[in-house]
Amino acid sequence: MTDIVSVEPLDILIFGAHPDDAEIGMAGTIAKHARDGRRIGICDLTRAELSSNGNPELRAEEADAASKVLGLSYRSCLGLPDRGLHPTEEALRSIAAEIRKLRPRIVFAPYWKDRHPDHVACSHIVTEAVFNAKLRRWMPEIPAWTVDRLYYYFINDLDEAKVAVDVTDVYDRKLAALSSYRSQFVMDSNDAVATPLNQGYIRRVEQRDALLGGTLGVGYAEGFVTKNPQLITYFSI
Repeated sequence: MTDIVSVEPLDILIFGAHPDDAEIGMAGTIAKHARDGRRIGICDLTRAELSSNGNPELRAEEADAASKVLGLSYRSCLGLPDRGLHPTEEALRSIAAEIRKLRPRIVFAPYWKDRHPDHVACSHIVTEAVFNAKLRRWMPEIPAWTVDRLYYYFINDLDEAKVAVDVTDVYDRKLAALSSYRSQFVMDSNDAVATPLNQGYIRRVEQRDALLGGTLGVGYAEGFVTKNPQLITYFSI
């Protein structure tokens, strides 16, 4: 857990199964909104204690560094079990408590299709917790809170984006944030083992964001999915 502490409401709260999930999926969007004065927070569900490289203490230090790069107002870790994420009462209460405490207008979670089971589990648990957070008779010791919108970001596996954010002018911050996680993306220790993350993963993320950006006429873009239709007053012309 970082030393970034906040009791003020957040504009955006992003949930990830592990430190670095949110950065992979949407660090550019985070940096862009933080730069423009929005209060952004990340909540990591686990300490990633089962990762092949690094350790929880190092991952926490790397998350601190990435948080500073992105300009976060808040970061927390719930300490739920790595590879043990399930919609238990403990997990739902922990996540809903974060939502109620921080009162974000928008919540992000990993996309519900991904090769890593923890990312899929995180998606489903956060979806349930967002729903439960608005029920005033459930966990009444903390005032209920209704999130305006819930979006899902991509980590490993892609699908058709329903919303995209142009992150071209802040993409250097995304790369810097990802580079903070050296234990995951660089084989620079004697006991490091090869994983998909340290075999050119950052470059593949950059290519993915460039491909989506290219289809929209910009340098880089991050894509998102929402399960609900969006109401607008006019189409921008």
